Amino acid sequence: MATAAETAAMRQAIALAARALGATSPNPVVGCVVLDATGTVVGEGYHQRAGGPHAEVHALRAAGEKARGGTAVVTLEPCNHTGRTGPCAQALLDAGIARVVHAVPDPTPTATGGAQRLRAAGVDVEQGLLEDEARAGNIAWLTAAKSGRPYVTWKYAATLDGRIAAADRSSRWITSPESRADVHRLRAESDAVVVGSGTQCADDPHLAVRGIDGAVQPLRVVVDTDGTAVTASSRVLDDAAPTLVAVAEDATTELAAAVRLPRATDGKGLDIPALLAELHARGVRSVLLEGGPTLAGAFVAAGAVDRVVGYLAPVLLGAGPTALADAGIGTIADALRLDITETVRIGPDLRITAAPAVPAASSPKER
Repeated sequence: MATAAETAAMRQAIALAARALGATSPNPVVGCVVLDATGTVVGEGYHQRAGGPHAEVHALRAAGEKARGGTAVVTLEPCNHTGRTGPCAQALLDAGIARVVHAVPDPTPTATGGAQRLRAAGVDVEQGLLEDEARAGNIAWLTAAKSGRPYVTWKYAATLDGRIAAADRSSRWITSPESRADVHRLRAESDAVVVGSGTQCADDPHLAVRGIDGAVQPLRVVVDTDGTAVTASSRVLDDAAPTLVAVAEDATTELAAAVRLPRATDGKGLDIPALLAELHARGVRSVLLEGGPTLAGAFVAAGAVDRVVGYLAPVLLGAGPTALADAGIGTIADALRLDITETVRIGPDLRITAAPAVPAASSPKER
């Protein structure tokens, strides 16, 4: 049974892990807090970047000899394999840790087994403390580990009557500066930002993170099926961040940033599962979909939207394009039902976060 000190330490470990969102892929975000034998915090750390020391190593270094006989509180089961760094289970054993409390078991076949290794060495191991909170903080990596594709957040900004632009297609600016700044936070927490050819032609977006110190720039992805929207002068081709232009296999383009993918079976756009598989193969575990209604509809139709973040401005237009185009939903019975997980006031706007509803028979751990 976890103690109050361990519960507080796990909350801190979850907060520590969140500091590295967008910086660790293809690895998970992980936080660790070390308590000495009296339950006092003596070290903490988090996995800061792929290839760097894991959270446990940072925390053990901070604790030094005070870790001996103490407890390590970790958001994810300590790894049991040697990759670019050594196994954390062994590091904990070498430090003399007597107890390990971890929130979420590691689902990957290469890294799992850390808890078993620790138990076999006589360490007291407990799993499941604040598991739901820890899963939520690491949902992108956990989803990718289970499904083999990146976790996708569709973000849009609209008026209260659901318009993303006026009748003349003008859209700057529907939402407030505060909301636009918050979008840069979402970008900084994502491995890739994706738009379509319509957005590319209309806005010539830059897609890089601005205003967040130390942010790791996400991969900028333009779905340019016919290879005509991105030109040599497009802003996404500057050196502010890496760029990938996804085009159809039969498209004519000489862009060095282009990757060729199959078209969708209906001939409209690219095959979304193939696009996500390509991104996953490149180490992308989280995607921020900022494209317009057509691309958003294609992702929804493909069942590839895991979270929706909508910024609603107290504005009415009455006409103009809506946030979502054809998503393959022909009747109300087939509507994609969502569970609202958060509503927050951002300046004068409202940010609503929702996820596809899980059937009542499903366990939260199966999501």
